[in-house]
Amino acid sequence: METSGGIQASLSGRYAVALFDLARDANALDTVAESLGALKAAVAESPDFKGLITSPVLSRDAAGKTIAAVASSMGIDALTAKFLGVLAQNRRLGQLPAVIRAYETLLSNHKGEARAEVTSAHPLTKTQITALAKSLKARVGREVAVEAKVDPAILGGLVVKIGSQMIDSSIRTRLNTLAMAMKG
Repeated sequence: METSGGIQASLSGRYAVALFDLARDANALDTVAESLGALKAAVAESPDFKGLITSPVLSRDAAGKTIAAVASSMGIDALTAKFLGVLAQNRRLGQLPAVIRAYETLLSNHKGEARAEVTSAHPLTKTQITALAKSLKARVGREVAVEAKVDPAILGGLVVKIGSQMIDSSIRTRLNTLAMAMKG
């Protein structure tokens, strides 16, 4: 398997590798990825869900039952739901966002594609994301999975991270560079 030592070295990475191996064996890599995507959105959008996974007060059993109910209501696949139960029993639900990121990286590596985290001041359209992916593919030399984020603080332009490489064409950075140049 083409996992990097960096992913396996972290706790969340070990969980992600275990889930990835189980999903690969069950021929459910994309199904698990869809479920994890729904969970990722829930963490980002729901303060209650984020509170559930980070609460130190909930007992293992209560966390397990609650996460099972949430998974069922969200239509999460059986493998991912069982995995969430394991995280709850091990008091590791707080690791879920990091596990999801590591799983996404493993899946991209498995598919032979690079992952690009793109931050823009305003939401990008599907057409813009497709054009950006095509442009990044020409630069990187392989397919690129684009994860779009919105951060109004960058004012405009894009910040693109692919692995350890970062391309920052944000207006905020340009203004900061100009301010530094003016200070001499």
